[in-house]
Amino acid sequence: MTLVTATRRSAQRAPRATGDRRLPDRGAWFLVLPALIPILVLSVGPLLYGILLAFTDSQSGRTQPTQWIGGLNFRDLLHDTLFWESFRIGLVWAVGVTVPQFLLALGLALLLNQKLRLRWLARALAIIPWAMPEVVVGIMWRLVYNPDAGVLNETLHDLGLAGGHDWLSGLGTALPAVIVVGVWAGMPQTTVALLAGLQSTPRELHEAAAVDGAGAWRRFRTVTWPALRPVALAITALNLIWNFNSFALVYVLTSGGPGGRTRLPMLFAYEEAFRYGQFGYAAAMGCVMVAVISLLLALFLVGRLRGGDDA
Repeated sequence: MTLVTATRRSAQRAPRATGDRRLPDRGAWFLVLPALIPILVLSVGPLLYGILLAFTDSQSGRTQPTQWIGGLNFRDLLHDTLFWESFRIGLVWAVGVTVPQFLLALGLALLLNQKLRLRWLARALAIIPWAMPEVVVGIMWRLVYNPDAGVLNETLHDLGLAGGHDWLSGLGTALPAVIVVGVWAGMPQTTVALLAGLQSTPRELHEAAAVDGAGAWRRFRTVTWPALRPVALAITALNLIWNFNSFALVYVLTSGGPGGRTRLPMLFAYEEAFRYGQFGYAAAMGCVMVAVISLLLALFLVGRLRGGDDA
């Protein structure tokens, strides 16, 4: 009789235990909702609306109702040589900024990781460009590149070199000049990420390698880089995506000129939407850029997963 009673009690308690295990999950959802709702309203919602808009003939100032046109915008986009030229310029810009940005940030991070006098001041000065708004950075560098009284031309003139060159208006110098600004503006965040990775590496490993007779390069190749590689891959992938999506900095510096030599895809889509009023066509451009960024993220995640499996 006692055994039967115990069995019945355990059977009655089983559903209650299951319900108790679900309570923390429900509570977690209530805790996540305050952060999830702004993401859904400000990010996911506009993204879905933009995708829907890409399949319409939406235009500004149009009195007729917007109509569903299917994939006509994407068909026209395939034959739009100006857009694909801006896409090529965007890739050149993204790679041209990301690679020097990483190399210079790595050297600066290695330097700031050393026991230097006034190291705290050097670290504070290194992140100043990161704290400045992109609009302010663009205006400041426009003054540096000024053809009449810019710091760069004045310095070249004092050195006896050719001066008075209009760097941001030259067909051959506009994109390299803008890339230099992009490297300078984005290098601090890469430096901070790499410096955090360097500080997480145990010093005992470096000391052991030094005792074994390993030089500076060998210690970097066998100790520093293996520990720093996950951080380096993550920040490089993020920088590539951020740089490809750049808008404000290039808009302030050149507005896409001269002759479209610095017209990034974001600038092209902006002009189509707010200068020419082609909202549906601009939304189709945005969908293509989102697809490219998603592909880059997928490749990065696959690479990270394979790297984790290999480890």
